[in-house]
Amino acid sequence: MHEPPAPASWRIALPHTAAAVPIARALVRTALTEIESPADSDTAELLTAELVANAVEHTSGLDPIELVIELLPTGCQVEVHDSNPQPPGDLSAPGPMGEPDPWQEHGRGLLLIRTLSSSCGHRPTDSGKAVWFTLPAA
Repeated sequence: MHEPPAPASWRIALPHTAAAVPIARALVRTALTEIESPADSDTAELLTAELVANAVEHTSGLDPIELVIELLPTGCQVEVHDSNPQPPGDLSAPGPMGEPDPWQEHGRGLLLIRTLSSSCGHRPTDSGKAVWFTLPAA
């Protein structure tokens, strides 16, 4: 009997600057192509950009941000690690102020992640936290 292959994954350190966002988008697109992921790469790019932008905006310091992309049997999972142990806003439901104003420039990232991913969340890590989402096979 053959063992199923281990999931393919990529782990990349990103600079703690706004330049990390387009780099992360390009890396997730390349990784999903390289590992032949059946997940929607456009959605993966958008949600990855949101997570990385949040990590840059809401964490201080020069510690790098880490991007982890993993191919799952049912799609893919993307995690963004940062050094701030503070959890992000609620990924399971709108905050106390309700849904964000669609005319505002900020505040829709978590809504996009909740709406477009099959699941999402966060967990503490030894050096801060990881915020993640999964996408099903397209």
